[in-house]
Amino acid sequence: MQKNKKIFLALFVLFMLIILYVSYDISRRTTFPGSKGNLKERISNEVESPKK
Repeated sequence: MQKNKKIFLALFVLFMLIILYVSYDISRRTTFPGSKGNLKERISNEVESPKK
């Protein structure tokens, strides 16, 4: 391999590792929208609780 190809390959691997880490981190911190339940019920419960 030429020196330029080795450098390009190393940078590509590093870039892909960073992208995979960031996407894994984001996916760990968020929840699936379908697992949240009914939005109107959650909002009404949260609004009513402090007033009581």
